[in-house]
Amino acid sequence: MGNKEKTTDSSKCTHCHLCQKNCLFLEKYGLDIGDTEKLNELLYHCFLCGKCTEVCPEGIDGREIILNMRQKQVADNAGKVKEKGYQMLIQEKKKYIFKNYQDFAKSVLFPGCNFPSYFPKTTKYLAKLLKEKAGIGIVFDCCGKPVAELGMKAEEEQIIRQMEETFAGKQIEELIMVCPNCYDFLMPRLKNVRIVSIYEKLQELGIGQKIEEKLTVFPPCPDRKSGEILEQIRPFLKEEPEIVKEAQCCGLGGCAGGKESDLAEKMAAKVRERGQNVCTYCASCSGSFARKGFTETEHILLKILGVEEQPDTAKSMVNRAKTKYWRG
Repeated sequence: MGNKEKTTDSSKCTHCHLCQKNCLFLEKYGLDIGDTEKLNELLYHCFLCGKCTEVCPEGIDGREIILNMRQKQVADNAGKVKEKGYQMLIQEKKKYIFKNYQDFAKSVLFPGCNFPSYFPKTTKYLAKLLKEKAGIGIVFDCCGKPVAELGMKAEEEQIIRQMEETFAGKQIEELIMVCPNCYDFLMPRLKNVRIVSIYEKLQELGIGQKIEEKLTVFPPCPDRKSGEILEQIRPFLKEEPEIVKEAQCCGLGGCAGGKESDLAEKMAAKVRERGQNVCTYCASCSGSFARKGFTETEHILLKILGVEEQPDTAKSMVNRAKTKYWRG
């Protein structure tokens, strides 16, 4: 993107086709990010991975453009998502039905939705470890990103307000994020609590082993540009990792996987084609790859903790539901 300032002005698109060449979704439909009229019919087919933004020489933020268009469509439809197929997601996440603030303290582990879903044993192990080491509690809530990415702006803002009120009422001062999506989404939105990643906290407490082998790492979408969380992981790595760059998303981004299952498969195949173990630091990526048959993926946090657990894709919903009854 060079030195161009980011813009959401789609009229600046010169139709150089760079975004189309680098995005499976845009390539499939023969579109550029400036083709907003046609994109408006395919809003929920976009993975919101930001690849178009990354390569645009004019600095056009395609991810933000699509998100803004989703928000407008929802607003024009009396605040409801017009697109079919998201009712169950909305029902679960709008007022998170598995919310649990029973085991709170001034500092709490915030594992998000998918880490406890896919790695329930590791969640219990980590919660116990942090409590014994530093009196850290654990809370289960959804950060609001799934609802926000559907374009439900009012609900997104309500989720953040309720979260801030809950933290203030329970005197929670620090959130320890396991999920890079939660970290990226809540960092600019929550003003009255300290947000740290689990890797920062493990470093601070002197917990975790150094990984001896050279890793091949697939960075999740929200950390692709800044590499902020990857930098926090580096102290646990003996060797500089090889970064997977050829795959644009794990296939779950932007709630688009259900609309574009063929593209989601292609994205995972790009990683699988490497023919070697690939590490993630996002449970959503781990689960997505496992569901698509790529069982060789490993989660970096488990390697740091010295824990072995495969993503539990068969009972992920049940595992998530159980967090509602967690009592520490």
